[in-house]
Amino acid sequence: MTSPTPDALLGPADVRELAAALGVRPTKQRGQNFVIDANTVRRIVRTAEVRPDDVVVEVGPGLGSLTLALLEAADRVTAVEIDDVLAGALPATVAARMPERAGRFTLVHSDAMHVTELPGPAPTALVANLPYNVAVPVLLHMLETFPSIERTLVMVQSEVADRLAAAPGSKVYGVPSVKANWYAEVKRAGAIGRTVFWPAPNVDSGLVSLVRRGEPLKTTATRREVFAVVDAAFAQRRKTLRAALAGWAGSAAAAEAALVAAGVSPQARGESLTVEEFARIAEHKGAGHEGARREDAGHEHAGDKEQAPQ
Repeated sequence: MTSPTPDALLGPADVRELAAALGVRPTKQRGQNFVIDANTVRRIVRTAEVRPDDVVVEVGPGLGSLTLALLEAADRVTAVEIDDVLAGALPATVAARMPERAGRFTLVHSDAMHVTELPGPAPTALVANLPYNVAVPVLLHMLETFPSIERTLVMVQSEVADRLAAAPGSKVYGVPSVKANWYAEVKRAGAIGRTVFWPAPNVDSGLVSLVRRGEPLKTTATRREVFAVVDAAFAQRRKTLRAALAGWAGSAAAAEAALVAAGVSPQARGESLTVEEFARIAEHKGAGHEGARREDAGHEHAGDKEQAPQ
């Protein structure tokens, strides 16, 4: 592999010059904060453990800071960019700064949430500085759509990083934590300061590593069915699962029957459950219909209020 020139990566002056030439002003609407530090993008590539045979997909490449660092290390890079001006300019930036690798770069001009296929070989890794406002949906969409992605490293708002990597029982454990864990082993992989961005955001950033499960979660429930339980459990996270899942199951008694059949306490709350336990609950939807109906009739008179203490 040809070694790129030392100044191939973008520095602060390069980023500002590029932006000025293109008339680009980073917008809050698209969560644009461009990385201006070459050491940071090289650190991201190292932390992502990008290998010479990797086909990397990058979402939101912006002006190309991380793209160029990925091209140094990977076999191929496919970048997905929604912004018309940025998408139009990036191939020229790659060709000018890293001509020997330009043939290994592909640009997809699209909203990542609408991407269902990518040109060329299937991606093996996802590395991205994700816009804060769409980080979780984009990440989950890419993991679902491209099962060939084995390793992921995303830079997101620090608070989002904490949520994604949270374990059951944590105060920030919630829907993103469980859904990410459906696909992968998730962990925090470092912190990123504000000064490496332009414009500097008013929040800190964090790196999250996701390594795809060697084997999919063993369950007879579909992903959609499991995620429906997760969504219901956390929509009313202060309630017991018996109460929070009443709408999902059809009644509080039906929810209790499903929970008992799954081996989960009806008094538990969603924040204490693993993704495996959510899957078991999904498998047992409709458990004990007759008993649930009888019990529900009794509860109608007693009143069925199960709110956690404030």
